[in-house]
Amino acid sequence: MNRVGLKLIQSWASYGPRFLPFADVATKELPLSRLLRLSLFQVTVGMALVLLVGTLNRVMIVELDVPASLVGIMISLPLLFAPFRALIGFKSDIHESALGWRRVPFIFRGTMIQFGGLAIMPFALLVLSGGGESARYPEWVGHLGAGVAFLLVGAGLHTVQTIGLALATDLAPTESQPKVVGLMYVMLLLGMIISAVTFGALLAHFSPLRLIQVIQACAVITLVLNTLAAWKQEGRHAAQRNPAQSKPSFRESWDSFAAGGHAIRRLLSVGLGTMGFSMADVLLEPYGGQILHLTVGATTSLTATLAGGGLIGLALASRVLSRGADPFRMASYGAMAGIPAFLLVISSSPFNEPIYFAIGTLMVGFGAGLFGHGTLTATMNLAPRNQVGLALGAWGASQAVAAGLAIAIGGVLRDIVAAMPLKGDFGPATGYMSVYALEIILLVWTLVAMAPLIRPNRAASAQRIEPAP
Repeated sequence: MNRVGLKLIQSWASYGPRFLPFADVATKELPLSRLLRLSLFQVTVGMALVLLVGTLNRVMIVELDVPASLVGIMISLPLLFAPFRALIGFKSDIHESALGWRRVPFIFRGTMIQFGGLAIMPFALLVLSGGGESARYPEWVGHLGAGVAFLLVGAGLHTVQTIGLALATDLAPTESQPKVVGLMYVMLLLGMIISAVTFGALLAHFSPLRLIQVIQACAVITLVLNTLAAWKQEGRHAAQRNPAQSKPSFRESWDSFAAGGHAIRRLLSVGLGTMGFSMADVLLEPYGGQILHLTVGATTSLTATLAGGGLIGLALASRVLSRGADPFRMASYGAMAGIPAFLLVISSSPFNEPIYFAIGTLMVGFGAGLFGHGTLTATMNLAPRNQVGLALGAWGASQAVAAGLAIAIGGVLRDIVAAMPLKGDFGPATGYMSVYALEIILLVWTLVAMAPLIRPNRAASAQRIEPAP
């Protein structure tokens, strides 16, 4: 690592537990500077999410006039890969590479896949823009290229995030593992905030060439930061096993995982809540641009507002859960916070008040932070010791599948409702409002599904469940 990067990390780490959420997870064997360096992979994941879900969906819908339904389907393409997160986590649990690594090879593979998607994306956007030499290509070429690029970026970030979180959990003491994962997600949100603010500043005066330059820079940054994150983190020969010991199959491991701790109900609750918070992801920035007439820079900064609310929620949840609070109850509080948040977003159009939109977006992020931390902490507390990768992969797969479905449904529903000859004073905002109303219903369903998991005394459930022999 160069001197500037090392100095920044040391300076950041020197602030200590007083100012940094989850900083108390640092130990003599695993200092905070090493944890922060490992968390750089979350920065690249956050950057890719902001680019795909925030900036590009607004640009394609508003500036390039691509139908919202098609954009929603493109952004949901990583859904095709998301179910494999559990399988990838399981494979990294039992992987034996020639160099004795388990997790690191998967991180590098995911990084190269993500880099490839970002490398293809500028050419697809050139065709979609229809300018210059790209005008001679049919429109479907741009759509196909953008779809392939979105799929590759999604597959890469899913792989990197799943294995990176598993590696962070491996390196931390057992009692600190949930807090370490919490730190990783704080860094994800910080990466989203920094990326959103940076993209907003760079694209304040939008042009297709400037957007392409931003994407190319993201590809290089992804490669550099992920390499720094994985550098000397995992010891060699850590994956050696007794030759006589047979490896469990994925089905056996999954059955063992699903048998304990209401795993299926937990995953169902995670999916419903994620859909409730994610359905508007593809529509928040277009809503601000088309209905409230905000600029590209202003709507991109809303992603930073969303992530900032999530950071506040994570910090609060960490403080409360560290005192022994029920993580499922914390997750339910997050779902409750999301209901008035979406009501504020809906009301911003009839009252023509962008401030309502901004406050509602902040509250959506806050509720999602509480919900995500609660469900993640519960998952880690109940994960078998030798199935950390599988547990994190299952949790991530549930989130990713639900988010992908929600984004696709949100885009299609918006277009269908907008095309209907509906009467009323809301005009083009009607399609967006219908999506936000559906999210409120999904959050109510989440509370119903999670209710049996909330009990006055969760002490017994806080213990890890070991797989059956």
